[in-house]
Amino acid sequence: MLEVKTIDKPDERRDFPRGHIEALHLTGLDFAVATFEPGWRWRESVRPIVGTDTCEVPHRGIMTQGRIRVRMDDGAESEIGPGDVYVVPAGHEAWVVGDEPAVLYDVAGEMATDYAKAKGSS
Repeated sequence: MLEVKTIDKPDERRDFPRGHIEALHLTGLDFAVATFEPGWRWRESVRPIVGTDTCEVPHRGIMTQGRIRVRMDDGAESEIGPGDVYVVPAGHEAWVVGDEPAVLYDVAGEMATDYAKAKGSS
């Protein structure tokens, strides 16, 4: 089945403090565009919504604008910037670095379906 959607008309938008995601749902692909404003930090913006100590959603995609720092539960850290393709497993904290919004395209699926949702919500 051929499906085409545009990121200009997402199927849903999820807002949280200092950021939001826009999700598109296609057969076999859940795609998210995430925007994080300067000052966004997972522990302050999303943890109160989901109730976990760190982010339990895996991410795979490409950063198109801005910079994000990621710290894994095991202490490993890296910074992701424009043009970087990333794989970030579950179990991490992240925050925007600098004064520019961070925009990323995530194809992992779980970001589009589960990110920034309270446990038990659909």
